[in-house]
Amino acid sequence: MSNSQALGSHILMDFRNYNPSIANDGIRVLEIMKAAVKKSGVREVHSHIEEFDGILSPVGFASVVLIDESHITAHCYSEREILAIDVFTCGPNEPDKIANEIHKSLKSICPKIRLTSMKKIERFVLGD
Repeated sequence: MSNSQALGSHILMDFRNYNPSIANDGIRVLEIMKAAVKKSGVREVHSHIEEFDGILSPVGFASVVLIDESHITAHCYSEREILAIDVFTCGPNEPDKIANEIHKSLKSICPKIRLTSMKKIERFVLGD
């Protein structure tokens, strides 16, 4: 029997068919992330979004919500309709609630979006 314990959990989600025609889509995704954090009861520390216009980087955005004991990030390639989101929590906070709330909210604003991969990884595993 193992006595290992993880101090954190990380959920990685890849989406296809993300419709970039939503007005202010980067800001909208950041709002979804922040709302999921609030609903889960985790404390938000800071948030930021950087939108890319295609001149120096491909069209899309990157956003982050720093939370007490970790983060949630999103990265989008709008022209390819690809969106990647990761939810990393440490301590007593479980990332599943946040990830599921983000997925549900994305489906409500973009019905054609498809979750193609969702993996949960234990982080900072303390050995036997």
